[in-house]
Amino acid sequence: MDPAVSPDAAAPLRFPPHFLWGTATAAYQIEGAVDEDGRTPSIWDTYSHTPGRVRNGDTGDIATDHYHRWPEDIELMSGLGVGAYRFSVSWPRVQPTGRGPASAKGLDFYRRLADALLAKGIEPVVTLYHWDLPQHLEDAGGWPERDTALRFAEYAGLVADALGDRVKTWTTLNEPWCSAFLGYGSGVHAPGRTDPADALRAAHHLNLGHGLAVAALRERLPEDARISVTLNLHHVRPLTDSAADRDAARRIDGLANRVFTGPMLGGAYPADVIEDTASVTDWSFVHDGDPALIHQPLDILGVNYYSPTLVSHHDGPPLHGADGHGASDHTPWPGADHVAFHQTPGERTAMGWTIDPSGLYELLLRVRDDHPGLPLMITENGSAFDDYAGPDGAVRDPERVAYLHGHLTAVHRAIEAGADVRGYFLWSLLDNFEWGYGYSKRFGTVYVDYATQRRIPKSSAHWYAKLTRNGTLPPRD
Repeated sequence: MDPAVSPDAAAPLRFPPHFLWGTATAAYQIEGAVDEDGRTPSIWDTYSHTPGRVRNGDTGDIATDHYHRWPEDIELMSGLGVGAYRFSVSWPRVQPTGRGPASAKGLDFYRRLADALLAKGIEPVVTLYHWDLPQHLEDAGGWPERDTALRFAEYAGLVADALGDRVKTWTTLNEPWCSAFLGYGSGVHAPGRTDPADALRAAHHLNLGHGLAVAALRERLPEDARISVTLNLHHVRPLTDSAADRDAARRIDGLANRVFTGPMLGGAYPADVIEDTASVTDWSFVHDGDPALIHQPLDILGVNYYSPTLVSHHDGPPLHGADGHGASDHTPWPGADHVAFHQTPGERTAMGWTIDPSGLYELLLRVRDDHPGLPLMITENGSAFDDYAGPDGAVRDPERVAYLHGHLTAVHRAIEAGADVRGYFLWSLLDNFEWGYGYSKRFGTVYVDYATQRRIPKSSAHWYAKLTRNGTLPPRD
């Protein structure tokens, strides 16, 4: 029996009384207003305006116009019945050059947003970095440069000073794996660079920036503030039980997960990761004392999950662009040229990602075992499908409801098995700019007609609202 499935399908699954139900977005994907009130370009502005980088030439210039329509979007959240909203702060909106004083207008936008959320009984949950590095800092070298970590800590302090009296839960980084390895390794994310050594340098400086930012937040925030980081932990499975395939899984697990959890949660880089990548870099960018700076106490670990990863050993020439993270002639996996990635069996979303709730269940139990005592939040989980408004104006997405039902069943089973999961944030509130895919993929539980910016709650929104109001998993139909 699939361990993610309840043994009694007829019995309704009830979540713990104080379980936090939320939804989530990211600044560049929804805000628009890219040149208003002093905001300067981020790396995603530059990347999306570079021909050939984003499908259909789409950009986030307007996105879903959340910068102007946020009151309407908060009403949508209120209708969902969520207790929390996880949003990211746009670094170039708050600190246009990535250094120096903050923009009062930029901070005021997030103050208004937080105040309006609180007025509706919705907890604001802030992510400081969801990939929109100020272009000024990229021009100075970006995340491969140590100074970027120092600038990030300074920026964290500015936001904490402005929002610390309103926001209780803070996340430093969202998915640093994507920032480092897709941004500087394969180049399928901004800034689009393709140097494996720079990808590893970026990973370290993201880790360092996280640690320094946690310290800056602790200095400024009240004692009851909760500080976290969000990782897109990969649930890596070997294709077979052969020693070669198991070693391939170990290698990818090191680059996907332990290169971050090692220093952040354990205070050291894993020796096998350093050994695996010795042909790429000598790791001299790690200074004495860096692991201790990175290893800061956390109150929560955010976990993002969409689909598992299936790998095997490969004896032939390197295989690139076959790992589910976009086609590229360059690999996001330095030191893993002889690892092959395979499509896991089963139904798939519009992203081509296999729908496999058991991977989430198994991942949560691994985190339970590897990091006992650390509370967890599911900070992203969701799916893209080819949604459309029907003749009656309604948007029906039964596939998404089935996806959510299966994955929330997995979360419930993991809690029963001892995983300390405190909340779940549905990705995403709105259809939005889906990075390199532009507007071709819809993850929202609220449909957006991009021509008019009209919002239409999908059937999954109504389903999720039933769940948030009583904590009991509704039927799929």
